[in-house]
Amino acid sequence: MSSQKGNVTRSRPQRHQNTFSFKNDKFDKSVQTKKINAKLHDGVCQRCKEVLEWRVKYSKYKPLSKPKKCVKCLQKTVKDSYHIMCRPCACELEVCAKCGKREDVVIPFNKEPEKTENVENNFCSSHRRSCRRNEENDDDLDFDIDLDDTEEEDK
Repeated sequence: MSSQKGNVTRSRPQRHQNTFSFKNDKFDKSVQTKKINAKLHDGVCQRCKEVLEWRVKYSKYKPLSKPKKCVKCLQKTVKDSYHIMCRPCACELEVCAKCGKREDVVIPFNKEPEKTENVENNFCSSHRRSCRRNEENDDDLDFDIDLDDTEEEDK
């Protein structure tokens, strides 16, 4: 037995060894699991990032149902699970949003990608609209040109 007094090393290998690794989405194919698996853990230090990734990997991550109170500004603005600070406070103080320590943040908070995606979507939709307008205008112009050509031929 491994708990015997003075017995420091095991004399045998582990009895039940896993033949395959755990997959958190093997049986649970829900939308919530897909969101959790796709979540990017930004604004945290390396250790906290590893902890959060472990939680996701082994289905221990539980998303927040409603925002939590920030320890700095005391507003209910914390929307990420296991975090103690909201994004603006963590950015302003340059600390980890989960543990609150002044460590190197692995992936900083980015507000620009959300804006660029919206700009790209707006650009695509406006481009489509302008293309449609141009096609309509081209059709109208072609129709007018055809009429003008027939009038000139008649004269």
